[in-house]
Amino acid sequence: MAFRRRNKSYPFFSQEFLIQNHADIVFSLVIFILIGLMFEATAKTAILFIQPQYNISTQSPEGEVTLYQYGWRDWATILFYFFITIILHAVVQEYVLDKVNRRLHLSKSKNTKFNESGQLCVFHLVSSVWSLYILITEGYLFHPSSLWENYPHVHLRFQVKFFYLTQLAYWLHALPELYFQKVRKEEVPRQLQYICLYLLHISAAYLLKFDVWAVCFVFTRMVTLTLMFLAVGFGLARAENQGLDWDLGNFNTVLIRMTVLLLVCLTQSWLLWKFIRFQLRRWREFRHEQASRKRVAAKQTPRPLKRDSLGQHENGVIKAENGASPRPKKIKAP
Repeated sequence: MAFRRRNKSYPFFSQEFLIQNHADIVFSLVIFILIGLMFEATAKTAILFIQPQYNISTQSPEGEVTLYQYGWRDWATILFYFFITIILHAVVQEYVLDKVNRRLHLSKSKNTKFNESGQLCVFHLVSSVWSLYILITEGYLFHPSSLWENYPHVHLRFQVKFFYLTQLAYWLHALPELYFQKVRKEEVPRQLQYICLYLLHISAAYLLKFDVWAVCFVFTRMVTLTLMFLAVGFGLARAENQGLDWDLGNFNTVLIRMTVLLLVCLTQSWLLWKFIRFQLRRWREFRHEQASRKRVAAKQTPRPLKRDSLGQHENGVIKAENGASPRPKKIKAP
């Protein structure tokens, strides 16, 4: 299964060979894991990579429900879906973005920006639809108090845990993609900033058992801040389970709540500040461009004719009343 057109072959295990064939290599690893499901001796090991672990069955008013916890074996599942996201990244790049790039004839810098924005657009669209589905099915949309009631949320439903694992896998895959996509050195720090911020927030939500992060993709940043203050600042502050208990997974302390709120506020403020600066810079560039166009247009406008009481002047030449230039008289030879 080839994802890239190969105009030139490179030596095995060379840098260019790895960059050009990384999706095919990862696809082979995924097939190898899936083949392990076919044999009884390797099925238990292969299932660690594919299915979320630490599941328990409990009784609820709806009947028997399977819930999940987290543990070190989650890294195997994250690794498998890390491979899956690399493959999906290559598919979107090859069959969608590259075709659009060939039609638009973008420059190299604009091509890089377009690829980055296109990949993020697909990811956020899928995440928004998926998180909206979780909001509706898990009852968060109609009962927002469930975000902080019965804290700590030690047990997660399948959709919530799988959502966390795939989010971590996506943002972890974004790190090697900086190398595979040959991102310019001056672009790497900017992309590393938001990649690390996403990993920090999602990891904190998963490890500290705050379900509120599962709904952040649907709402705006202002709604995110409102939910954070409502759930962490007021809801968890009034909960009965106060204190730090590693065994029960309870992190409901004043210090941790204030740290989480401060982190979210600073991050959202930084993103808003970056957005405002970007819009102001675009506005200044637009005004400067408009002023430059006006100056160029003013230089190209023809000058009006000057008149005086004796006749018409144009560029220092006297014209007659009818507008014709006076002709010199012919001198006859003697």
